[in-house]
Amino acid sequence: MQTVEIYTSPFCGFCHAAKRLLNKKGVAFTEYDVSRDPNLRQTMMQRANGGYTVPQIFVGETHVGGCDELYALDRAGKLDPLLAS
Repeated sequence: MQTVEIYTSPFCGFCHAAKRLLNKKGVAFTEYDVSRDPNLRQTMMQRANGGYTVPQIFVGETHVGGCDELYALDRAGKLDPLLAS
C-alpha cells in the first residue's frame, strides 16, 4: 500500500471529511498541521505546485489535490487502485 500524507489545519471541515474517508477505508496516513508552521506550509505549497488551501493530499508521489478530488477519485473507482499501487 502506498504511503498517504495529508496537510491539514485543525478547524478545516474539508480536512476532517478527507480524513474520515481515509479512516473508513482503513488507510493509515501521516498528517501535517500547517496552521502553526509557516515552513511546513511552504513545503506543502511546493509539493502541491502552489496549492495553498488545505487539505493537500498525496498518495505516494501522486498529488491527489484536496478533499473534493479525493472523493471524486473514490466515486470513479480510482482511489483504491491508487492506494494499492
